[in-house]
Amino acid sequence: MDNDTPPDTAEGLGQFLRARRERLSPTDAGLTHTRRRRVPGLRRDEVAALAGVSSSYYMRLEQGRELAPSRRVLDAVARVLQLGEEDVRRLYRLAQPAGRRTKSPARVERVLPHLRQLIDSWTKTPAFIIGHAQDILATNPLADALYADFAPHDNVLRMLFLDPAARAFYRSPERAKTRAVADLQQSAASTPDDPRILELVGELSVRNSEFRTLWAREYTRVPPLTR
Repeated sequence: MDNDTPPDTAEGLGQFLRARRERLSPTDAGLTHTRRRRVPGLRRDEVAALAGVSSSYYMRLEQGRELAPSRRVLDAVARVLQLGEEDVRRLYRLAQPAGRRTKSPARVERVLPHLRQLIDSWTKTPAFIIGHAQDILATNPLADALYADFAPHDNVLRMLFLDPAARAFYRSPERAKTRAVADLQQSAASTPDDPRILELVGELSVRNSEFRTLWAREYTRVPPLTR
């Protein structure tokens, strides 16, 4: 057993997470970095971003102040910290003793027929319907034409951060990105263990450093913007 194995307490959970975080380099986690670091290992905000949770949520977890982390959050943290089977069992023993809640079902989002009929009836206005993680669930023909340069147009955040077409499409792409991340943070705050949000934030954090930086910040609501 490792020398840094802590007792099964909230304080022990923080010690365990810090020890595992500090032994991983940014390169190990799939991140690129150019600046010299004062301390080895990943930062808290990087673990949070890769796990798909807010920095403040992960800080509470590491400080032992998050009393009911879900299985999905723990699974995401275990994935980011690259824990082996024994360490995963230890993480669950420290963070989720018997009697805590189990996995909640994944949210299934469907477009109601009357909403589909409504946007299809708009023949002079592009219209689309998005889900809680900004997945594009339905579009009308004009919206398909509007987003023709995006391949594909399946999620607003993926389009903004991963598709080069966004820079020419949006009048202010930086503002659009800030607003989209702020909206996703609101969704994540209300459902921190949502599997779709965890998956999306993990993907974008690995593939785009700008998203990772924005996600690590705490946001106030930004005003609406036009294209």
